[in-house]
Order: sequence, then C-alpha cells, then structure tokens
Amino acid sequence: MTHPSAPAAPAVTWQCTAFSELTPADLYAAMALRQKVFVVEQNCPYLDADGSDAKAHHLLGWKKGEDWQRLIAYARIFPPRVKYAEASIGRVATHPDVRGTGVGHLLMSEGVRRIEEKGWGSEIRIAAQMYLERFYEGFGFRRVTEPYLEDDIWHVDMRRG
Repeated sequence: MTHPSAPAAPAVTWQCTAFSELTPADLYAAMALRQKVFVVEQNCPYLDADGSDAKAHHLLGWKKGEDWQRLIAYARIFPPRVKYAEASIGRVATHPDVRGTGVGHLLMSEGVRRIEEKGWGSEIRIAAQMYLERFYEGFGFRRVTEPYLEDDIWHVDMRRG
C-alpha cells in the first residue's frame, strides 16, 4: 500500500527468465541493482555472486521508455528443494528511485504469482531482513525462526502457505 502523497507506481514490464536465458545486459542490470541495494546502500560487503544464480529464475521489473529500459525491481525465485524444502524468493530489491510507490508490493505479488504459475506449490519460504517483517506479513508470510545475523543484518525466515 502506498502513502496518499506517494507517487504512483510506474508501469512495470515483467520478465521471468532462467539464468541460461538471461542476456548479458539483463544479467548486468540485475547485478548492478543488487549491488546498489545490498552492498552500497546497506553498506554490507558480501559476496553477491553466491553460486545460486544458475539455479534460479530471475524476475526483472523494467520501466520502459520509447528507446530505453531501466531495471527498477528484481528478485530470484527458486523451485522447491533448491534453497529450502519449499519454493523460495530472494534477493528482493527495488531501485531507490521507486521506493514508496508500490513497486515492492508489485514485485512480491509477481514473485508469488510466478511460483504458483510454475506449479511449484503454494508454500514459499524467504530469509527476510527483520525490518521488513511487517511488509512480508502483508503477503501471508509468518516468521518460522528466531532472529539470526547474516552479513551483520538481522534476519528471520518466513513461510507462506
């Protein structure tokens, strides 16, 4: 939900692609947004190239113009038994320029929809940064672990379904 004075969410064109089908430009845009959010913005030096990208489908949300496009939302989705017993969503990121517009809600809704569309089941698990716990509760996720530190940021695992 957006704040009444928040700008409206821009139109988003969604792309969900297996790693082997990503173009170099798609991969570059995804890695640049992930590093902008998780490494630079959160001041958290960690190895983003964690070896899991090849096992994921990559959900990219593009804002498009007449002769340009810009990645404004991104997440990885995994089938069951890759990260967890359940399907999962991770590396959820929105560009700072679109925060507060509802793009994050669109991204999570699209991630859940794509998992269900692929027939991966209704159970989904995430490793959520604790400060976003209420955001994820809005999508039916509930905490299933005690808080733990990962890369110096408090997390909890959450499950839906």
